[in-house]
Amino acid sequence: MSGEPAKGERQGIAVALVGVDAATFGRILGDLRTDPAFRRPLQVQVQEPRPGEDGRLTLAFEPRDRALALSALQRLKTLMLRYGVQVDSWSEPGRG
Repeated sequence: MSGEPAKGERQGIAVALVGVDAATFGRILGDLRTDPAFRRPLQVQVQEPRPGEDGRLTLAFEPRDRALALSALQRLKTLMLRYGVQVDSWSEPGRG
């Protein structure tokens, strides 16, 4: 059994938005909706911040779209800096 996903299985890059309030989260989402870096075939999955919980954005993609997802991650980091939020780490389930 390899650590590689099966053909057609979606992967994801998850970014925790530590300390981001609901208003800033909403502005970030607004930017994502209009930015072409986050177009299909990528899918942005959202977990809004709640009291005691950080928000999270996940870029979901097919294995063949990995380069597109990594480019979108760089764009996300740039967009978030606009709001004073720095992405220091992210996770890719299944990647070591």
